Amino acid sequence: MLSKFLKLQNGTDIRGIAVENDSHEVNLTDEAVRAIAMGMLKWLEGCENNSCDKFRIAVGMDSRISGPKIKSEIIRTFESCGVNVIDCNMATTPAMFMTTVMESYSCTAAVMITASHLPYFHNGMKIFTKRGGAEKSDITEILKYASEIDPSIEMNEISGRTTEANLTEDYSRFLVYKIMKDTGMSKPLEGLNIIVDAGNGAGGFFATKVLSSLGADYTGSQFLEPDGMFPNHAPNPEDSAAMKSLSEAVIRQGADLGIIFDTDVDRAAIVGDDGSEINRNSLIALISDIVLREHPGSVIVTDSVTSNGLSEFISSRGGVHHRFKRGYKNVINEAKRINAEGSEKSYLAIETSGHAALEENYFLDDGAYLIAKILTEVSRLNQEGRKIQSLISDLKQSAESMEYRIRITAVDFAEHGKKVLREFEAFGENTEGLEVVFPNHEGVKLKTEDGWCLLRMSLHEPVMPLNVESDVPGGVSRIMEIIGTFLKNNEGLEF
Repeated sequence: MLSKFLKLQNGTDIRGIAVENDSHEVNLTDEAVRAIAMGMLKWLEGCENNSCDKFRIAVGMDSRISGPKIKSEIIRTFESCGVNVIDCNMATTPAMFMTTVMESYSCTAAVMITASHLPYFHNGMKIFTKRGGAEKSDITEILKYASEIDPSIEMNEISGRTTEANLTEDYSRFLVYKIMKDTGMSKPLEGLNIIVDAGNGAGGFFATKVLSSLGADYTGSQFLEPDGMFPNHAPNPEDSAAMKSLSEAVIRQGADLGIIFDTDVDRAAIVGDDGSEINRNSLIALISDIVLREHPGSVIVTDSVTSNGLSEFISSRGGVHHRFKRGYKNVINEAKRINAEGSEKSYLAIETSGHAALEENYFLDDGAYLIAKILTEVSRLNQEGRKIQSLISDLKQSAESMEYRIRITAVDFAEHGKKVLREFEAFGENTEGLEVVFPNHEGVKLKTEDGWCLLRMSLHEPVMPLNVESDVPGGVSRIMEIIGTFLKNNEGLEF
């Protein structure tokens, strides 16, 4: 039973198949959802040193078609255990965390029903307390408790009470107030045409409730309506088709700026008025420029696959670039660790995926807050006759970059992956033209005169991602010629 539940763990999230389809059976069943909800309460009782009938828990969801049913099961389970519930209906992941710190909500915990950008048939949960998102060990503990629940046990009579709240409205007001306060203007975006691509997720409110209140014209915005089948493109700021769609919309509309969110709005990216895509390294550079003017010398913590050009950019702004492991929670926790040590200070932790967490905002990865921060700069630059992309005009872009996903065919993929990394490091040490890069917090990084490559283990799959970057045309293929023999000769890899 435990192994069945642990298969639902995806790092610090719970994820499973919630809608039956041709290739997947449902494993996030009603029974599993109820057991997880009860497991969460047991875990929370230990964290809070209190009984669950003293809890107030917020529950929200994104636009997925399985969301309402899962939400209903969670709320019914909580109510039967005496928990008072706040039903937030459609909401964003960051806003759900805020219910634990906003005085008007004062929730013990919050549950967000989402599976980020994954296809429609997936769903899952993110769990928050006022200390932040649940850690990987917390999720393991919750699922362990869930596995011990007898699914045949009947629910108690409802003793908790549920009230509805318009969290999206409240969070929109919070964002509007922040931008007005930071700009010192009541309509800081007046005269600007800014379009939003919500990808049919939960982010459409940003156009209708935030931009409109700040004076912006959001004509040309697309896919604002929630649709859990995601019929237009993947709601993912890293997805090339999604970014291309927004870029084309900006050019077609003649807009001043484009904004894109993922399904649950914990990630974001933008497009300049010229159609230029500002995501991944460019987005990190942009927010780093802003943060480093506010906090000179800040450590900027990123994931491991960021470019050399980004490192040079951060250094040119007086910052310290600190690469760490992939996984937004890893990056955020590393920034917190640096701050706890006290010799340096980090005000920004950000992944190339678009997860950006600012120290001023509880180190919460919040796409809407990130965009609010950027819009303050958009307003300032507009008064100077400048565009947002001017802040990163000196960012050196790599000539070529590629990511290969190499499948591990060995039965024990985790052990085989570790073996491959040991051998890859030895290969780098003993091959002319290669140099092993130290320090490196994830996988093995090698550099050549043409660029670099990083081989690492996937966080959740039997896959080894290989990132290759070069500052010269043809450099990626030359690097691949050098390391390709090693990869092809490894029996446990499909390359």
